[in-house]
Amino acid sequence: MAHIVILGAGTGGTPAAYEMRQLLDKSHAVTLINASETFQFVPSNPWVALGWRKPREVTFALRPYLEKKGIHFIAQRADKIDAASNTIHLANGESVNYDYLVIATGPRLAFDLVPGAGPEHGHTESVCTVDHAQRAYANYQEFLKNPGPVIVGALPGASCFGPAYEYAMALETDLRRRKLRHKVPITYVTSEPYIGHLGLGGVGDSKTLLESEFRQRHIKWITNARTTRVDAGTMHVDEVNDNGETIRQHALDFRYAMMLPPFRGVDAVAGVEGLCNAAGFVNVDEFQRSTAYPNIYSAGVCIAIPPVEQTPVPTGTPKTGYMIESMVTAIVHNIADELAGKAPSHTGTWSTICLADMGDTGAAFVAIPQIPPRNVTWARKGKWVHYAKVAFEKYFIRKMKTGNSEPLYEKFVLKALGIKRLN
Repeated sequence: MAHIVILGAGTGGTPAAYEMRQLLDKSHAVTLINASETFQFVPSNPWVALGWRKPREVTFALRPYLEKKGIHFIAQRADKIDAASNTIHLANGESVNYDYLVIATGPRLAFDLVPGAGPEHGHTESVCTVDHAQRAYANYQEFLKNPGPVIVGALPGASCFGPAYEYAMALETDLRRRKLRHKVPITYVTSEPYIGHLGLGGVGDSKTLLESEFRQRHIKWITNARTTRVDAGTMHVDEVNDNGETIRQHALDFRYAMMLPPFRGVDAVAGVEGLCNAAGFVNVDEFQRSTAYPNIYSAGVCIAIPPVEQTPVPTGTPKTGYMIESMVTAIVHNIADELAGKAPSHTGTWSTICLADMGDTGAAFVAIPQIPPRNVTWARKGKWVHYAKVAFEKYFIRKMKTGNSEPLYEKFVLKALGIKRLN
């Protein structure tokens, strides 16, 4: 019988394991491999970075919940995938053979593409992982003792802009609550061609909505920003025109900065000959199946999706939770069909829904489909979005602990938005 291995235990890989185990009979084995023992709910990291959440509130140990469902769990980093022999080589020297492989690793955080960027070897913070968010909070606590200029934004090539907007406005809210806002100039520096682009070419009136919110909060911005280098306390930025020509150079002083990085494929995935594009993202067909290896599927941030449009400073296309969830469901049913002797036929829903928290309010965006022209573009702002995101955080984590394999975004978020279905 078949052995299905899922690589990566994030918001795509963990539900994939649960769905796979529920749909397939027990004669087939399901194994989940992850570099750590812990699940982390990444959308909550901006809150962790401000001390609004404790790491223990948004993480949990995977093993007991997976094993209760009959899913074998290996907490080891994958160092190499030998696609020709259907084998994964782990960091501890062991290897795992598979009949089908589902790659849901997420990305490598490519801070190294901008000298001086990133939390490990640079001068900027990150909210991409819970460990980064914890470090950001510790440094924020030090910053509060001697506040000054703050920079928040996204580096060239970034594709996930939502957390930067969330963090900028949640941080501004936190500073107001502490009666320190008057001491902290905030500048939003982004590779997007305009505020509210979001890597999606805008969603409805997102440009006006987010520009208005920034004005209300006295947050300045620089768009078409090519960050070239970050020194201790100074960020160097080339501002370009629509032709990509530098029109202004900025040397921005800061005491605290949080910049989202561009993404690349993780080494073990990017190193497989013919599997990925030049950036290390898996090339898949409409069924989420590798175009080079028919027994490999992939979902989430690690797959190749073209930019929505060409921008003066490169921007990527985000892969949001609802989209990832639908990709995972398609993969699970396609593998089940193959095991039953049928051809894959299930496709994901490449549409976007986003709940963006702003600290004391929030904004919701819907794009159907994600890549324009669209049948639906929808943007709304209100305190209800903040409450909806808080509720969804608790809902999602609870469902992951119970091994639930329902379409959580469709069941919860669409209901919160008053939308019956995205299609």
